[in-house]
Amino acid sequence: MDNPRTVESASTEIIGQSKSTVRESSLLADIKSLIKVGIINSNLITTFAGFWLALYFTGSSFIDHWLTFLLTMLGTAFVIAGGCIINNWYDRDIDPIMSRTKNRPTVTGTMSLTLIRNLGIGTSLAGFVILLFTTLEAALWGAFGWFVYVVLYTMWSKRRYTINTVIGSFSGAVPPLIGWSAIDPGLQLEAIILFLIMFIWQTPHFLALAMKKKDEYQAAGIPMLPVVHGFNMTKRQIVIYVACLLPLPIYLASLGSIFLITATTLSLGWLALGVAGFFMKDDYKWATWMFIYSLNYLTIIFFMMVLVTLPFPF
Repeated sequence: MDNPRTVESASTEIIGQSKSTVRESSLLADIKSLIKVGIINSNLITTFAGFWLALYFTGSSFIDHWLTFLLTMLGTAFVIAGGCIINNWYDRDIDPIMSRTKNRPTVTGTMSLTLIRNLGIGTSLAGFVILLFTTLEAALWGAFGWFVYVVLYTMWSKRRYTINTVIGSFSGAVPPLIGWSAIDPGLQLEAIILFLIMFIWQTPHFLALAMKKKDEYQAAGIPMLPVVHGFNMTKRQIVIYVACLLPLPIYLASLGSIFLITATTLSLGWLALGVAGFFMKDDYKWATWMFIYSLNYLTIIFFMMVLVTLPFPF
């Protein structure tokens, strides 16, 4: 028969290990929540596209720049993560009101606010330093995007103006420029078009989300366009921005007819869905469709940019 003390000791050890595992799991979940993994991943896709197309248009080899690639992706990820952490730290007073943010550690208290703030600053600085090992221009673009997101968007415009989405779009459009300038600091027209695609794409994407979350934004006192001016005005703005995407693929015609046809078809489909919103009775359903379409639009168009340029020599 087992010794009762031995059994008790074993049970205590198991419970202790379980608690430790739970703490580790909770800490990992907290960190993932703070750095907004989804935002980092989507921005790294566009960073990679900018890097890849810079190689293509300058006739450079990926093998010759593999270390630059790793530094570019890592540095960009750190800069974005740092900005997101500080955004969470600053928004700790309104996050409890919104369902998608109420479980952040800044709300639950599972991490101290001082630690979160310092983590955001440290991660941001690490990102800038890593980007400096690629080119100065890449680091400067990273710093510009961080400043716009943290200072001009989070701390200044988000709670004051309906154009907060447009202001924030400047930061979201920077990753392709970081990727490109790591190879070609001088940039080219194609790099500017990547920036414009990302800049214009973000407003209809986030306005559709704002329509879906209108009540939460209103409760939090954030003057998103649907909250201040209603759904009809928001729909008109969404359609205008989507229409502005239509001519941009023409400036990337050097990528070939397959890309041009795909990009134009995607833009036309998005525009048609946008116009359909004026005839739908369920605005929330339409906003959900527009939001999902925007995600697919971005994924497909940047995937195609890489796909059609694969044949160039490594």
